[in-house]
Amino acid sequence: MESQYLKQCLGDCLKKGLAEVVEHRPADPIEYLAHWIYKYRRNLDEEEKRILERAELEEERVAAQAELERLKIEEEQRKLEEQRQAELEKELAELEAQKKEAERQLQQAIAEVTDEPEEPDESEPGQTDLPTVIEEEEEEEEEGEEEN
Repeated sequence: MESQYLKQCLGDCLKKGLAEVVEHRPADPIEYLAHWIYKYRRNLDEEEKRILERAELEEERVAAQAELERLKIEEEQRKLEEQRQAELEKELAELEAQKKEAERQLQQAIAEVTDEPEEPDESEPGQTDLPTVIEEEEEEEEEGEEEN
């Protein structure tokens, strides 16, 4: 049971450390092994930090990419909205132009209908010779009196 614990917790570290001691054959192997284990632990901690930093950087990258996509979508929506607004303004201008033209035509038609006929031109033949209703009634009355 205890040997299992030692293998699990110290096995790889001690195996590599002892191999280093055998390879270098230092004057004080215990101090050398102690420094080597301390350095090994520091390297493991630094590797854990690097792994965590990489994970954080990856999360930030994913978040930045998502933000970039969101900004692109917003930009496309803004452009579509501007385009739609421009189309609406163009339609409005066309409708206003049509309205003005219709109003002008209506005013022209009203003017043509309501224009009073001009006084007959004296130089035109036959226009001054036409009897009026009153003149015709007077002539009829005179003819009726002559017969009596």
